Amino acid sequence: MRTAVQLSVGRDPWDESVTFVTEAERLGVDVCWVAEAWGGDAVTPLGYLAAATERVLLGSGVLQLGVRSAAMTAMTALTLQHVSGGRFLLGLGASGPQVVEGLHGVAFARPLTRMRETLDVLALAQAGERIAYEGETIQLPRPGGEGKALRLALPPPEVPIPVYIASLSPKMLELTGERADGWLGTSFVPEGAEGAYYDHLRRGAERAGRTLADLDLCQGAEVAFGDDVTEMARSRKPGLAFSLGGMGSASTNYYNRAYSRLGFADVAAEAQRLWVDGRREDAAAVIPDEMVLATTLIGPEAHVRDRLRAWADAGITTVRLYPAGETLDLRLATLARAIELVREVGGTSGV
Repeated sequence: MRTAVQLSVGRDPWDESVTFVTEAERLGVDVCWVAEAWGGDAVTPLGYLAAATERVLLGSGVLQLGVRSAAMTAMTALTLQHVSGGRFLLGLGASGPQVVEGLHGVAFARPLTRMRETLDVLALAQAGERIAYEGETIQLPRPGGEGKALRLALPPPEVPIPVYIASLSPKMLELTGERADGWLGTSFVPEGAEGAYYDHLRRGAERAGRTLADLDLCQGAEVAFGDDVTEMARSRKPGLAFSLGGMGSASTNYYNRAYSRLGFADVAAEAQRLWVDGRREDAAAVIPDEMVLATTLIGPEAHVRDRLRAWADAGITTVRLYPAGETLDLRLATLARAIELVREVGGTSGV
């Protein structure tokens, strides 16, 4: 398995964030993903990190559909590929109605179609062709206007930019298997991955004459070492309750649906109900320890090693490590040991 880290801009002072990434590169991390949700954008720090690093791949994790035009997404990807010396990975995601509609004022409509059509526009841009496209959500040039189809004034990349799709719903997973180079997943339990995720990814891959082995399966989880597993699980339940109840609207929450398919339907439904009712502590209290431990890499070192082995056996090819720690030094120490464990486990695909 390859190793990756993920940066959320604003959580820590920027100089600490840069040090974290450069030290992660020194430790041998393969990829740094930069998140974009309702905080910092992903593009600005990626440009900075391109100058601050030498080897590590840099990915957007993820650029949100609909808040940039498809052509601007293509321009951004080509620019980052250029300034990083060919180290950019384009991660795309539909996000959800709370962010897309609440923050950006854009209708969260037909995300699957918009994703497919954005990939089509990206392909035209990367090929150096004029961007003329007539889709259901994207029309270029704008019909009835004065514009004409343009070719980007950027040289096409020597090698196509790898595209990763962040997907949880069945149809978006199928599109990922059909069109993407990699899958950016969350809410992962290796024991339930086949029915919840892989069946859909595989179905899409087969439509394109591919197999699941053609995708980089990239999953992430918090990693922390300690012997008090009960306390470690308890302290992480509020965050999981937020995913189940607050990461989306009451009717559209992809995380909640994913956990339901993974075998936690009753817990997911009750946690969401309590969260929507404003009972945040009660929402956290209904989450069992086993659910936290199934979806994280926390506990004694031997347990974390066993869980990493389960991830490798489940076919994960890149593991995103979110090291816990109150200080930068502690996070880096946790990351260093986690990288060693990944290397020990190695991993042969069981998919």
